[in-house]
Amino acid sequence: MKLITDKIKENLAYPASLMGIVTLIVCSLLMVTDNLTAEPIAQRQKEDLTKLLDQVLPSELYDNQPLDQKYQVDIEGHELSFYRAKLEDKVSAIILFTKSAGYSGDISLIVAITAEGKVSGVRVLSHTETPGLGDKIELPKSDWILSFNGLSLSQPDSAGWAVKKDGGQFDAFTGATITPRAVIKGVYITLQQLKENKAFFLQTNESESATN
Repeated sequence: MKLITDKIKENLAYPASLMGIVTLIVCSLLMVTDNLTAEPIAQRQKEDLTKLLDQVLPSELYDNQPLDQKYQVDIEGHELSFYRAKLEDKVSAIILFTKSAGYSGDISLIVAITAEGKVSGVRVLSHTETPGLGDKIELPKSDWILSFNGLSLSQPDSAGWAVKKDGGQFDAFTGATITPRAVIKGVYITLQQLKENKAFFLQTNESESATN
């Protein structure tokens, strides 16, 4: 009877041990793969951001490497990520990342704003809007996103920051008014956040914490 019990224990222990060894091997391989791919992925992400930076902020507006330091700030419970562009050691522009609720989900934006409070450029990072309608917020599909260039909180006034259907100055898309409304709102709110927290965004204290 004891011999039978020992054999059962051996039979049960073997699969468990084998599974443990396999799990250990798989975890080790995943760790090695992650270590090997982390740096190339980070480099690719930085290259993509550099291309976007070139689109939203003219190179003559800065002489530093804005993407070397990423900052974060909590504004009314919402965490914003941003970079500072500098010219002769003074902050010349802020590059912010923000989101706005569109028709099918969040629309992620990168918004560059000069120290004077003017929009230098806006680009859409990601969205799930309807193809053929809402995707006109993408530059390859339409130049609509360029209509923000040079604008500020005062030009136009608050009423002008809306689609023409709502009394504003921005064109809407046929059959997809919600999408441009969302982008306009996202850019306008970002301008407001910069104005209301200007002292923080434009400070040049390098001892403050930055996240990479």
